[in-house]
Amino acid sequence: MRFTPKSELDQRVAKLQDRLRQQGIDGVIIVQNADLFYFTGTIQQSHLFVPAEGRPVLLVKKSYERAREGSALDNIVYLDSLKEMTAVLQTYGYSDFKTLGFELDVLPTNLYLRYQKLVSPANIVDVSPLIRTVRMIKSPYELEIFRDVAKIHFEAFSFIRDNLREGMSELKLAGLVEAFSREKGHPGLVRIRGFNQVLTQTLVASGENTGPSYFWGAVGGKGVSPAFAQGASDKLIGRNESIFVDYGFVLDGYMLDQTRIFCIGKLPDHLVQAYAVAVDILEQMKQLAKPGVACGKLYDLARQLADESAFGKHFTGFPTPLAFVGHGIGVELDELPVIGHGFETPLEEGMVFALEPKFTFPDGAVGIENTYLVTKDGLETLTVFDEGILYV
Repeated sequence: MRFTPKSELDQRVAKLQDRLRQQGIDGVIIVQNADLFYFTGTIQQSHLFVPAEGRPVLLVKKSYERAREGSALDNIVYLDSLKEMTAVLQTYGYSDFKTLGFELDVLPTNLYLRYQKLVSPANIVDVSPLIRTVRMIKSPYELEIFRDVAKIHFEAFSFIRDNLREGMSELKLAGLVEAFSREKGHPGLVRIRGFNQVLTQTLVASGENTGPSYFWGAVGGKGVSPAFAQGASDKLIGRNESIFVDYGFVLDGYMLDQTRIFCIGKLPDHLVQAYAVAVDILEQMKQLAKPGVACGKLYDLARQLADESAFGKHFTGFPTPLAFVGHGIGVELDELPVIGHGFETPLEEGMVFALEPKFTFPDGAVGIENTYLVTKDGLETLTVFDEGILYV
């Protein structure tokens, strides 16, 4: 179990403060768990105040003891009531705010209205883009965790290859993988920022069950009921069909994302051909991906190559295609940058993102997904398991 070092937290806070000063924002109050963990090292029920100048204050409701254990911040205080927040901040010299930032992309409206009354007459602004931009560039400390996650990913896909059997249900395979993962330290949860999006720990979808769902990914899976219409189902895995496994291990808060295609027997020709196109798209995106290249250009290249193939209408989801082919990743699955149409954010050293060219058909889905680190020379592949169709 890692505890985020104080030096790491200090660097993250300093980067956020620099952006606050650039925007003329007096401070920010952070409440969402992923952001709290990133800037404090704990997710205990609390409010983190980060001033544009000065040291942050973590105001903890529950559990104060665990917050003290997990966070290396200097100022950690107990806050019995939200009504006392501004008074407590005054004791640290923080008052008379003109502008305060909140995570308005995830903050419920009723809480927003409550905070608005609490901090009046300060003007509330959205600092979600600033926070997510700070989180977009990974530190050496974070990269160390990613490399440890990558080792477990290799073990997990090896486990799938060795334990996949004809006639087992998708749920059975997912359950085996999740038991393996839990014993390796997976918390059993995957954080995702998108509204109304939840994510299963392991997506197993075979044959016709790899079709569309409400989930914003190209492949959703049928799930166990209309109430949870995503992920593995009770369908039995058969021969000569695609077995789509999308997996993310979480270690010390951080995750990678990886997809591989398995098959028992022989995969139909159109799926084999589409898979070859997906691999080619991935390779050409990797060649293009250098620091300074706009994220949208990677998507545009992928879309062009898919349309030049025989399978363009099946790219990134059928019958409803998505306008992205990759996403940042870290403490949440859907971080910045977005590798999608119209996104002009240039690639930078230290970004970590997944690229996932995939094709979906009525009888199955194929594709590949790896997570990459942007270096000065291009992309370093973090998820290195065999990239061919895995016949078992």
